[in-house]
Amino acid sequence: MNLLSISATFGRKKTSRPFKDYYNEWFNSLEKTLLPQLQNVMLTDPISPSQLSIHVTTMQQHFQAYYNALDVAASDDIAQVLYPEWRNSLEKPFIWMGDLHPYLLTNLLRSFLDVEEEAEHYYLDTNEHDHNDDGGVKGDDGEGVIKIGKDSEFCVRPYEVAMAYRSPSKTLSTRVEQIECGLRLMVPALVVRARNVQAAFVERVGGEWEGGKRDEAKAVIGEAMVAEMEELAGVFLDANRLRRSVFSDILSVTNVYQAAVFLEGLAQFLVGFKNITLLREFDKRKLAN
Repeated sequence: MNLLSISATFGRKKTSRPFKDYYNEWFNSLEKTLLPQLQNVMLTDPISPSQLSIHVTTMQQHFQAYYNALDVAASDDIAQVLYPEWRNSLEKPFIWMGDLHPYLLTNLLRSFLDVEEEAEHYYLDTNEHDHNDDGGVKGDDGEGVIKIGKDSEFCVRPYEVAMAYRSPSKTLSTRVEQIECGLRLMVPALVVRARNVQAAFVERVGGEWEGGKRDEAKAVIGEAMVAEMEELAGVFLDANRLRRSVFSDILSVTNVYQAAVFLEGLAQFLVGFKNITLLREFDKRKLAN
């Protein structure tokens, strides 16, 4: 019997609106509105830093609203977020304490900071454009642009976006190392806390069930269940606070172009989970193994 079924058995209060309904609306807004709008601005040449900043802020607020909604859902009914049965098979391996592991955020940023690897995906179209003094490539209007991708299919992005992580500041590199150092300390501690809560619950339930009348034991178990869920909710809130902190810390040390690229990558990562072709292929390989 998992936590969800035990919760139902002992009458734990359920949220009036399932969190998965909120998530579906939040995700649709991300995929169909916010991500396309951000990408459109990122493709505009010459790019407007003020317009880009507006869309970066909107995207950031969208993710912050999601983390806040997770807190509310956990406080109301921890089972639906800590054991999210509504997540698909492609998402679940990446879920830690109810949502994406914070290491995914730092790993994503690291992928952009790897300048040599990123440089392999860029090429300069020297046939159509002249070089700028700063190493960029001039378009017909004189602005710096870089073509990204294969010869047969590419998109043109402003120089500032395409080269956002070419020479990261010392502040950014140092802060990423500090964030990763903190995660190495806090993630294991949260895992131990959750394990200890569940171990104490199992020990108490086992003793009550074996040692007395079952009707009386059920009442005691119900109280233990409520107490365990409250303690697990506390662990989850701390885990979510850690995720939100990592997210905010990354954006606090990136400039507007770096933030845009990071948020685009994070959004694309989430959208990829819903790719039907990829999901079917994943399930097929899973069954084959």
